Amino acid sequence: MAGFIKEHFPECKIIFLGRSYTKDVIAISEHVDEFINYDELEKLPNQERIVQLEKIKADVFVHVFPKKEIAQLAKAADIPLRVGTTNRIYHWLTCNKLIKLSRKNSELHEAQLNFKLLEFLNINTTVSIKKISDYYGFTKIPLLNNEFKDLIDPNKFNIILHPKSKGSAKEWGVTNFEKLIELLSKEKFKIFISGTEQEGRLMPELLKNNNIIDLTGKLSLQQYIAFINNCNGLVAASTGPLHIAAALNKKAIGLFIPKRPMHPGRWMPIGKDAHYVVFDKDCMDCKNGKDCNCITKITAKQIVDLLQ
Repeated sequence: MAGFIKEHFPECKIIFLGRSYTKDVIAISEHVDEFINYDELEKLPNQERIVQLEKIKADVFVHVFPKKEIAQLAKAADIPLRVGTTNRIYHWLTCNKLIKLSRKNSELHEAQLNFKLLEFLNINTTVSIKKISDYYGFTKIPLLNNEFKDLIDPNKFNIILHPKSKGSAKEWGVTNFEKLIELLSKEKFKIFISGTEQEGRLMPELLKNNNIIDLTGKLSLQQYIAFINNCNGLVAASTGPLHIAAALNKKAIGLFIPKRPMHPGRWMPIGKDAHYVVFDKDCMDCKNGKDCNCITKITAKQIVDLLQ
């Protein structure tokens, strides 16, 4: 969205209000001029929050991720134009520009839905999936420390496997990742396993494999981004690392279920070499909203074939 806005209004200043965990991702985009940490803002007394937001002297506030407290804060700070969706009742009380937008039953990707919030600018907000990757602006990549850079093999396909999701997505399963490791040619691939330290403790047997390099809990987010940028590909469920890899134009392979709203039509990775796999796009359990593990039926060979 920031890149799209800058394309149409290159002189504007874009400020991103986000949580701490988003800061290092936002920092690599050339299109965002300033970051405000909502976790820090939230610690302040309410009146001080308003004062801090007033100091920004923003002209427009777009509620991309709707949150009642933030909508009330933007109104109290008297930001002139406040944009929200019609399906949030509190937006009727806090916003003065409402966009009719329903995500639940839409066929659009999450990114495309976000673009629709910019209709108030009187520009064409219909953006193709293919075109979206032109707007990331991920040009400010941090340098990778030598201790991690030395792990990269320039003569092999360096691939990151990210088995866990911290509960944000249906997982393929550690057993399937073990099968994938067995199928990947040791002459062609160098394999890294990523995740948090806690996630590493959930897959001890996988990390004992002599054919992988264990990175769990060893990288800051900045260094993880830099490491992805130095590798060739990444395999994961619908997680942040998958989307970062796609945005960095790495071979990003996402593992999905077809269940709404988690299906790839809504959350597929977007990039020049991004791919996704589902076992059965017509899975009846998923269509009926049941809890389903059809993702675990995706074969390791399907992933290997995509990596050829």
